[in-house]
Formats: sequence, structure tokens, C-alpha cells
Amino acid sequence: MSEDLLLRDFKPKTALVTEDHTPQRAKFPVIDIHNHLGNWDEEWFQGLYNGGGWVIKDVAATVGLMDEMNVRSVNNLDGGWGDQLRENLERYKQPYPDRFTVFAWTDWGEVDLPNFGEKWAKELEKSVRAGAQGMKVFKTLGLNTRDKAGKLIKVDDPRLDPVWAAAGELGIPVLIHSSDPVAFFWPLDETNERWDELHEHPDWHFYGKDCPQFMEPIEAQLRVVARHPKTNFISAHVLSYAENLRWVSAALDKYPNLYVDIGERIGELGRQPYAARAFLTKYADRVLFGTDIPSNRTTYGIYFRCLETMDEYFDYGRSQGRYRIYGLYLPDDVLQKIYYKNACKLVPGLKVE
Repeated sequence: MSEDLLLRDFKPKTALVTEDHTPQRAKFPVIDIHNHLGNWDEEWFQGLYNGGGWVIKDVAATVGLMDEMNVRSVNNLDGGWGDQLRENLERYKQPYPDRFTVFAWTDWGEVDLPNFGEKWAKELEKSVRAGAQGMKVFKTLGLNTRDKAGKLIKVDDPRLDPVWAAAGELGIPVLIHSSDPVAFFWPLDETNERWDELHEHPDWHFYGKDCPQFMEPIEAQLRVVARHPKTNFISAHVLSYAENLRWVSAALDKYPNLYVDIGERIGELGRQPYAARAFLTKYADRVLFGTDIPSNRTTYGIYFRCLETMDEYFDYGRSQGRYRIYGLYLPDDVLQKIYYKNACKLVPGLKVE
């Protein structure tokens, strides 16, 4: 037997004998505030979602699954504007008005237009009149999108302020994603805990590229939150810094119009169960449930298992790092707020009966 072992070949099996209490359905009704159900043709989405096109191929079957899992509503963040918004509303919202919500977008690429702010504030109003119940901002704003001069458009660019203000005036939340896991900004060496994931997806690695440092888009986002106290912001992925809950806590303490969702951060929360339980309990009024993964039984089961049970050291179905997670066993009142009450408070027209 060779004494050398390649990292990619190291797949240890745990010797721990643990129990599995994965819920077959959520203990309380669930609103999945962070999901993508749109019509995608980009190569990355094609690889993930059955050859591109609509992420959900059979909407009726998805609603049936939601019924089984006690998922009351799923929020589709892929609304766009204009014809794209109409198509998403017709596919999801119109046939199932109580089971789906749709968030609209803004075209930040038009920021050079002299009337950009006014134009897109009005476009957002049109989207809301058409049926959108919120606004989605992708991480490309602040990381990739540039103006005609080739200059990076920052999240706190003052030219964007009319759009943020319009969201507040319209009474809709802004679900905003800024930055990515902190390890994506580290050198890809033996110290990077996401070595496997970044080798599988090298385009997700920001280190050494022409892009901001990890904290820059997040700090810019918080400056926007401060400038627009009448607008509610849901910061995706636990403010993109679930690795540092103390830092996120300070931000929530400072900005009362700031909320976070837990989409695609169950791995970060579940591997620090004591800190995560304390965080979610203290900020139960400010956290929303989300998955960022198209509705499926396995993903929902993992999230419910992590939030509801005391299960130990279990695989959460993602190849992000070489770690497993633990159940947080949240109190019922905390679960209810995270599962649905906070979403109903922020999204107009959303309710659980």
C-alpha cells in the first residue's frame, strides 16, 4: 500500500454511529424567499438545470412537492422586467397566485444614461403594477458590471439611489446579494477550505482577478442600507458572511431595515451549531428562510433537519468543504418567524393562513 494519497482520492467514512431524524415535512409552513425558477440559457445554468430553459419543467409537480413538504410559497428571483417578467408571472404567479411570488430586476448596465435613476424607478413601479412583489439584485453589481468607460459600478454608486428609494416608496423589499464566500477570495492553496469546490468551479475563484476584495461590495451594500432607511433590504446568504456571525450581528444591530436570508449557507450555519443557534434565536425577527436551490425533496429535508433537529455530524449534500453539519434544534417561535412570519411581514400580499 502506498504511503501517499492524493487529496481528490481521500473520501473518509465516519465511524460515528448517529441518528437520522430528517423531517418528511416542515414543522410549520415555509416560505422559501430565495429561489431561482426562471428561464436560463447560460452555460452554467444549463449544466445544473437539465439542459437550460425553465428551471422547473413541471410546475404542477413542484406544487405537489411543496404540499408534501409544507412549503407554502416559493419566491422566484428571476423575474427581470418587461416581457421576461410577464412570462414568469404567467408561468408561476397567475396559475398559482398563493404559491409563488416573483421579484423584478433593474438593468444596471444603463447607468450611463442621464435619466437612468428616473427611468428605472418608473420601470420598477411598472413591474410592481404588473405583479412583482419585490426586487432582486445579483452579485454582478459590485463585482462585475461596468459602465461604458469600463469602470466597475459599485453598489453604493449615487446614480442608483432613485431605484433604492423607489423600492421603499413602493413598499417592496430589495433582496440583494453582494460578494461571495470569503474563501473564494483567498489564494487557492493548501489552506483554502474550499479547495475541492474551487477546483471544480475555477470561475468562482476571485483571487488575483480584476475584482474588488471580499468586503468591499458588502460594505458598499451597508452604506446603501444606511442611506435608505425607509427601504427594507434582505441581504442574501447571511450578508454573504455567514463565516463571521459576530460581524453580521453588528450590522443587524446598526441597521433596523436590514434583514438576511439563509439561502445556500446551511453549511456555514450547521458547522457552528452553538453560534448559529444563538444568532438565529437572537435575530429571529430579522432572518428569512431560503435555499437558493430549485425546489426538491432532498434540499428541503436537509434544511429542515438542520433547523429542527438535534442530529449530529451529517452530510448536507454539497461539495463545498470537507466538513459536515449539526442540527440547531431551534425553538418553535424562532422557527415560525424564520420559516414564514418574517417573509409575510416584508413582502406585500404574502400571507400564510
